[in-house]
Amino acid sequence: MEGLQYQLKSVLRDKFCLMTFLLPILVAAALNFMGSIDMSSLGELHFGILADHLSSQEIAWLERYGPVTVYVTQEELTTAIKEPSTNVIGVQANGDSLETAISGDELEIFQQAAATLPALYEQREAAGQAEIQTLERPDILESLQGIFIPAVLIVAMFMGCTFNAMNIISEKENGIAFVNEILPMTSSQYILQKIVVGFSFGSTSSVITACICFQLSWQNFGFMLVLILLSSFLAALIGLFIGRVSEDLMIGVLFIKIVMLLFLAAPLVCALVGVSGPLAIVCNIIPSQPAFDGIIALSAGNMGIVIKDTGILVIHCAVWFAAYHLLAVPRKKQVI
Repeated sequence: MEGLQYQLKSVLRDKFCLMTFLLPILVAAALNFMGSIDMSSLGELHFGILADHLSSQEIAWLERYGPVTVYVTQEELTTAIKEPSTNVIGVQANGDSLETAISGDELEIFQQAAATLPALYEQREAAGQAEIQTLERPDILESLQGIFIPAVLIVAMFMGCTFNAMNIISEKENGIAFVNEILPMTSSQYILQKIVVGFSFGSTSSVITACICFQLSWQNFGFMLVLILLSSFLAALIGLFIGRVSEDLMIGVLFIKIVMLLFLAAPLVCALVGVSGPLAIVCNIIPSQPAFDGIIALSAGNMGIVIKDTGILVIHCAVWFAAYHLLAVPRKKQVI
């Protein structure tokens, strides 16, 4: 018990560990806040015209599709069109029709709007007789949040490897590792002591992140808690491996970055590409894949997939625990 208290105090003094604990929570809060912001104006058309170059009827027609800004000189209008941070479409009269001007670096949707605007204006009388149906504007961030939120939760789940790796590396650099080797502590006691540290902080950060991001029933929250606990335990085990093979802080940070990038890239690529079949089974070799897949399935209410992914995580935990325990067996006492 005293050993655990020492490990917890050591972690609480480490700013890097505290940052990794708070980062997923802050990102989850930011995503939750961004979801409440109306981003629909980002897809709105913006027109720029020269003063006294369009009639009031033409300006009124343009205002049906977006705000119109009047510029005094051609230079001001050209500057506004070429400004990379805007999608202003320049409009001027061309006989009985209109012509548009764009810089070419706009999003495709604005380029298509600029190309079709003159034809739409020429057919305005026929279009005015058509029946208009206003559809609900989709939320721009809704589809992205379906991927971002599970990704943030994956980061929180697997942050336990950072706690354990940094703690073991710090002990190596401070000479505490040599003291641990002569203490009356078996390898199993050492593994348990180190796992509890990363597991506690990783699971706590994950639970807080999940409470911010998801509104789950008690039953679904129970399944989410199981996914969190298994993933946090697995992350703590992986942290032991990183701490064991890392000789100094720089190497440890490099390994942590590689592991975190792999854990994030694999499920995100699978989700975006739509991997299925045998390749999807192979992807489950990476521990974050079943965790990510389980979170997505839980959000969709597909409990069969959640149970399957939970079983895969259980197998991962057993294999990784057995592998590290065998690695620590050669000595009777503690092995770092």
